[in-house]
Amino acid sequence: MDNLVEKSKRVLEFDKILDRLNSIIVSDLGRAKASEELLSTDINEINRRLDETSEASSIIIKKGEPPLFGIYPMRDYMRRVKIGGSLSPGALIKISDFLRVSRYLKKYFNFEEGAENFPLLEQLATSLNTFKSVEDEINNAIISENEISDNASSKLASIRRQILKKKDAIRDKLNSIVTSDSERQYLQDSIVTIREGRYVVPVKQENKSKVKGLVHDVSSSGQTVYVEPMAVVNLNNELKTLQAEERDEIEKILLRLSELVADIGYQVEANEEILKELDFIFAKGKLSIELKGNRPILNDRCYINLKEARHPLLNVEKVVPIDIYLGDEFTSLIVTGPNTGGKTVTLKTLGLLTLMVQYGLHIPAQESSEMGIFEEVLADIGDEQSIEQSLSTFSSHMVNIVEILKRANEKSLVLFDELGAGTDPTEGAALARAIMDYMLQRKIRTVSTTHYNQLKIYALTVDGVANASMEFNVDTLSPTYKLLIGVPGKSNAFEISKRLGLSDEIIDYARDLISEDNIEFENVLQSIEEDRSKIEEHKLRAEQSQMELELKNEELKKEIEKVKAQRDKVLRDAKQEAKKMLNQVRGEIDLIIEEINEIKAELTTEQARRLQQAQDLFRDNIKKVSDDGYEIKLEKAKKPVKDLKIGDSVKSVSLNVEGVVLELPDNDDNVLVQMGMMKMKLPKNTLVYSDKSEEKSKSKVKRIIDTKSRFIKSEIDVRGKNFDEAKVIVDKYVDDAYLSGIKSVRIIHGKGTGVLRDKLQQDLRKNKNVKSVKDANYNEGGMGVSIVELK
Repeated sequence: MDNLVEKSKRVLEFDKILDRLNSIIVSDLGRAKASEELLSTDINEINRRLDETSEASSIIIKKGEPPLFGIYPMRDYMRRVKIGGSLSPGALIKISDFLRVSRYLKKYFNFEEGAENFPLLEQLATSLNTFKSVEDEINNAIISENEISDNASSKLASIRRQILKKKDAIRDKLNSIVTSDSERQYLQDSIVTIREGRYVVPVKQENKSKVKGLVHDVSSSGQTVYVEPMAVVNLNNELKTLQAEERDEIEKILLRLSELVADIGYQVEANEEILKELDFIFAKGKLSIELKGNRPILNDRCYINLKEARHPLLNVEKVVPIDIYLGDEFTSLIVTGPNTGGKTVTLKTLGLLTLMVQYGLHIPAQESSEMGIFEEVLADIGDEQSIEQSLSTFSSHMVNIVEILKRANEKSLVLFDELGAGTDPTEGAALARAIMDYMLQRKIRTVSTTHYNQLKIYALTVDGVANASMEFNVDTLSPTYKLLIGVPGKSNAFEISKRLGLSDEIIDYARDLISEDNIEFENVLQSIEEDRSKIEEHKLRAEQSQMELELKNEELKKEIEKVKAQRDKVLRDAKQEAKKMLNQVRGEIDLIIEEINEIKAELTTEQARRLQQAQDLFRDNIKKVSDDGYEIKLEKAKKPVKDLKIGDSVKSVSLNVEGVVLELPDNDDNVLVQMGMMKMKLPKNTLVYSDKSEEKSKSKVKRIIDTKSRFIKSEIDVRGKNFDEAKVIVDKYVDDAYLSGIKSVRIIHGKGTGVLRDKLQQDLRKNKNVKSVKDANYNEGGMGVSIVELK
């Protein structure tokens, strides 16, 4: 039985879709997952799979392709380390890559607050375990599959330094031998080489007894012997000992790293399952993007309504989309049309898209397409003869059909290509009708292609069966590949023959040979086709008119919006002008109030009370007028200020108010300005230099500085606070100290772990008012106190 299902998948080319998916999957683990995934018949499970694919394609479009690399099978490695085994450098590098991709993927899913949610994939990603410390330990210790870093341990670095020194000593000793006049005459070449891991010199065969040492090798010609002079035997022995120590230390390092991996073995195995799943899901998302696929709407009524569906293996630019529906008003569809007109492609498209959906893939069709869930998709397509059984085409098809009829039920989708073909036309047509009746009675969703007129009439006269045809253009003698449901196909044999040059006499004689009923039926089909063409033409005109109306409607909407925008601009400009005038008046009033405050001391108590009441009433009225809910639009100055100094007199061109600079521009180029009794941050490019005397401005600044200097201390204590809390306090304190003229202050932060000290010092060095930062002397607090020199 399973052979029938697998054969149906093969003829529908589902295996080619899986091959394409496998080519996108990055890892062998992901490909194993793809082969394990079975077609589902559970609508909830299929919905989940399709949602995963939707999330993957959306994330890829939003953030680019995910970092998928280093996804290796980990179970064998984990099994080895759990029993105390040691891993090779190559295995540890793979584990490091595996841990890094887990960390990168988790970071890949970090979205800004309020961004689109991807619950299924985010749940997988948040379940990933990250171990950067283990990852760093491995990367620090291992350079490649064959090389361990000196950083792996201090002992290894020490041994290697000794090895280098020992090798240098051996070379120096041997070089003195090969360059000695007394010894060089016995040598074949004045070089130093290595044999069996020991440093040797090449000696002529006849002189080997004249050079004291150990013979380690002989050349292939026998003319040269490689001798280790006695002078370096001890050095070579010491080198061998050091190399043995190096190997022992490397083994200890590998064992230590393997133990670190063993500690996280269960989490690594859990990551393996998650990464395998993510690799597979992202491949589905990439395939969806490649196919320009969409997620269809699912139903459990075995109802299909595909809109603009395309065969996923055909060129997307050339394939003609089809609309096909089945399972509601009718359960059987009979498709007619000429050969090479697209009937078989239609069957394959329907069957293949059904399989893709139940596997969890998006399909190349409109989003509004609907797809039912079927227990099985059974297909008899193609001209496959069974050579082994010596069966004809008809017999081969009939073997499949018999198996399909035994197996199909109302939850099956059955596809027949050229039902009843390959035998006597009369018997074939009768057999095809009987099979279609059998399917209809059992409400089995069936689509069949045929050439038989009897089946066209059958579909017209029987409830639950519908005709469909592949459109054919007689004028161009070519198919359009469009599927027309509800319209039976006309054979067009006479029309095609006539256009190809067959004489009218032969065509008329052929017509006489056809029964009157058949001729009438063909004429009915021609009439239906003509009516359909006219309806299609009227429909296109109506759609065109609708589009024109919509375009005009959009133009009118834009005009209305334009008028509204102009009206709003006029109102906004008027309000801004009023606001500008109001602020100018307010500035002048503030100056008057400031002068009044200066003479208050000379007034009697009753006069002062009345004056205060008048001030309060005036301020309340001004507030009511100004609190109208819109913002002032600050106008840029034509010649804005450039090099500002604290105490400079400036003027806001928008507010028409003069003031004094209290703070230099911040990172956003905003300047703190004292304007009367108000302090306001204004953009630098909205300010110009004032005509006021500098002395008056400086006197105001001096009053501010004097006020600060009376209260400022020479040190501040931020112990017990984190960096963010301490930064706010320290920044304000340093600014106040700078304004007060203090040249040096102490920041008490404590020693602790040193993190707060390092971060504060690093931040203070960026402050434009700070000249230098250093630790206090030992007897003044040492590393627990920072001394800040101000400019």
